[in-house]
Amino acid sequence: MDKNQELQLLEAIYNNSPKVRQRDLAEIAGLSLGMTNAILKRLTEKGWITIRRLNSRNVRYAVTPEGIEEILRRSYGYFKRTIKHVVRYRTTLEQFTAELGREGYHRLILVGKSDLDFIVEHAAVKAGLMLEKRRNVPDPGTTGDDVFLLYGEETRPDPLASVPGVDYLGRLLMRHPGAFGQRHVV
Repeated sequence: MDKNQELQLLEAIYNNSPKVRQRDLAEIAGLSLGMTNAILKRLTEKGWITIRRLNSRNVRYAVTPEGIEEILRRSYGYFKRTIKHVVRYRTTLEQFTAELGREGYHRLILVGKSDLDFIVEHAAVKAGLMLEKRRNVPDPGTTGDDVFLLYGEETRPDPLASVPGVDYLGRLLMRHPGAFGQRHVV
């Protein structure tokens, strides 16, 4: 069983107890009733929840102190991993924007929605680049030679676009930091 599903159910019980039903838990976690039932039994065996039958149709779920500790432990681990990724993304984007500045770019256009726009903005300011955020791709030839287009992770660039001065944020962040070289072509 997926440990994330266990955590989702633990948190759902903790946040919605005592009224939450098994059907509600299944919906919250995006699981079938059968899988939800199996995970609830496992959580009970681990001592992380208690199940008390109120009558033939109603059951009350409660997270035990050990279950609360498990939520905290897993949440802290998730938080630490997230911070490590943010630091890695910041480092990669700072190196990337510094290189753009050295290559003669003065403006960076972030095209489309990005959950990381605050990191891109920080890196651009640090590198002395002017950042512009746009929902749509600018018309070719209207941006100038000193402009670099960076597509947000939710915006897919035209697969036929293979022009210098363009990259895709998701792909950029998956590359090893410092391994930029000839990467300005989508």
